[in-house]
Amino acid sequence: MTSAPSPLARLADQPYLLLSLTSLFWAGNAVMGRFIAGHFPPVTLSFMRWTVAFLIVIPFAWRHLVEDRMMIRRHIKLMVAVSVIGISTFNTLQYTSLQYTTALNVLLLQSTGPLFVAIWALIVLRVRLTLAQAIGALASMLGVAVIILHGNIAELASIDLNYGDLLFLGAMAAFGLFTALSQKRPAIHGLSFLAFTFGCGAVCLIPLLIWEMSVQPAPAFDLTNVAAVGYVSIFPSILAYLCYNRGVRLIGANRSAPFFHLVPVFGSAMAILFLGERPHLYHAVGYALVLTGVIIAARKQKTAA
Repeated sequence: MTSAPSPLARLADQPYLLLSLTSLFWAGNAVMGRFIAGHFPPVTLSFMRWTVAFLIVIPFAWRHLVEDRMMIRRHIKLMVAVSVIGISTFNTLQYTSLQYTTALNVLLLQSTGPLFVAIWALIVLRVRLTLAQAIGALASMLGVAVIILHGNIAELASIDLNYGDLLFLGAMAAFGLFTALSQKRPAIHGLSFLAFTFGCGAVCLIPLLIWEMSVQPAPAFDLTNVAAVGYVSIFPSILAYLCYNRGVRLIGANRSAPFFHLVPVFGSAMAILFLGERPHLYHAVGYALVLTGVIIAARKQKTAA
């Protein structure tokens, strides 16, 4: 008689829940990144985030890394590329952009994630969007627009794209490529993949870190900054990437991409809960459109008998 699977094992087989948790953690990262933008130079924050995350993960991942070392060595070019693109580049561009742009613009540009994933999935994996995925992505994007524009299309006139917005678009393009390339990763344990990409991504930031430290002052060592590094190292890093990598592994890049639209949904909900902002009808309409789009796009397509 076989024993029942553990709660963690059951969670690991729930891609929709895993990807929803990823969006929740990344929404918190955007809020925190904006909050401490003036406290940390972007490369320093990115380096500290991934170094701390690596140090936390490595005791749990070491045994798997030893077992997977030959497979990692055979695919070392791909593993390094995934680390540089998805860890070093994406997060450095993200934190840099948050020093120049507004939260409104970031939330709007976050919705380009599924588009970049679709483009890279077509180029790298030769996988096209299905009609349901395209309809779902458009519905979710419309829902995000309703929330961001407060249900008023005239708000479009107030959006002013700037240098930070271009950097954030570059970050989303990098993450789209990371998502597509992660589908080609070798068959290694999830913790091995996480530890290698975190560690390699942090090491690849060292040249930029040295340059940044020579031109910008070091961040203060205080409780706020330590707590901020702890938060971004655990929730949007370790937990989010564990959930995201597993979710993409289970349902693929294109079906996972619409969950990007949950990031601004969770972000606006956090503003209501923690910042005292009042909920409005447009929030409910936007949430409904986003969730409808995610359900349509993430649904597994029936195959002909």
